[in-house]
Amino acid sequence: MRRVIELTKDLFEAIRERRSERHFKSDPVHDDIVRRIVECGLKAPSAGNMQPWQVVVVKRPELKASLSKAAFGQKFVEDAPVVIVVIADPGRSASKYGNRGSELYSIQDTAACVQNMLLAVVGFGLGACWVGAFDEDAAGQALELPGHLRPVAMIPIGYPKERPMPRRPRPERPWDEVVTIID
Repeated sequence: MRRVIELTKDLFEAIRERRSERHFKSDPVHDDIVRRIVECGLKAPSAGNMQPWQVVVVKRPELKASLSKAAFGQKFVEDAPVVIVVIADPGRSASKYGNRGSELYSIQDTAACVQNMLLAVVGFGLGACWVGAFDEDAAGQALELPGHLRPVAMIPIGYPKERPMPRRPRPERPWDEVVTIID
């Protein structure tokens, strides 16, 4: 029971401490750490266990520059030692769930994959940012993706440039405004 409490505490701390980091040191992130982060993403739940994701790990400077350009010039995408791009294969979900699988489940599933990776990043003492603001076509072209695949998120990852200040509580909507309990 004690180990469960410790793991739960660590999980709650990771959720609480996760933040969007946009300033990275140039220090490389070891391949084993990147692999473990990706493995955490691949453990995410998916509708019907279809696992409609693909993951591209980008370290090549010129490709990171292209992704930064596709992300409307967000320079920190290029500056991060590693950028993980999570890609949806809508057809994979559609094969079991039709349009709902293609239009919704494949996106939900890849989002769960991204969130798992973001929490794993915290566990390794790294920083990351979920980048969703980018030109999907430009990112797909930079990665030479076939047209049926959709880049859903970029995750620049690296060691934070400065020791993060204690996290200020962010404003949250009131519980009663967002939660409905039906007894």
